[in-house]
Amino acid sequence: MSARKASALSKKSPQVTKKSATAKPVKNAQNGKKLTGRARTLSSKTVYKGKVFWVTSDEVLEPGGIRARRDVVRHNGSVVILAIDGSKNPEDPEILLIRQYRHAAGQFLLEIPAGRIEPGEKLLPAAKRELLEETGYRARKWTRLVRYYASPGFVAESMDILLAEDLVHAPGEGTPDEDERIEVHPTPLSEAVRLALTGKLHDGKSLIGILFYATRRLITI
Repeated sequence: MSARKASALSKKSPQVTKKSATAKPVKNAQNGKKLTGRARTLSSKTVYKGKVFWVTSDEVLEPGGIRARRDVVRHNGSVVILAIDGSKNPEDPEILLIRQYRHAAGQFLLEIPAGRIEPGEKLLPAAKRELLEETGYRARKWTRLVRYYASPGFVAESMDILLAEDLVHAPGEGTPDEDERIEVHPTPLSEAVRLALTGKLHDGKSLIGILFYATRRLITI
């Protein structure tokens, strides 16, 4: 390549600018300020009340001056249990998956155990109850992993995932609800991750719990 062509290419080459790795908060484009605070409820009406959840139609004034009507599915909250058994293979511990039919999805799903928190019930007792009812296991060690909202656009339900370890089988001590038919499937963590990453695990809480736990085993924050 001639010196003249090399010089021309050098002039056309874009300058690379290094950007800071620190994430900056997104500001309101209208006034350049970061929005904070909570919405103020101007009115609220219950338009549906069922056994598990209820729906309200709320008129609210949200941060930034937005006035809107929001229909919200209300729920007491749920607890999700990632039950881990490392007694056979600590490097690839088993996860207690359950299989049950879900009418809303129209199919059988593999999931990690979960259930609603009853009114007045605390998080840990609810987790212990659900684990025993759905799997027939107890756990000696409990750790809170993460809280998330499954669909915050219109569902107020929060879901807390708890890690249950040092499992003890307690057959006959817990039974599922009358409208539940549950199969327990102990599954190696590596297989559960494979199911998640190949699109064969379709339950949201299970995807979050399994991949969160698997990632945390690899990365120290």
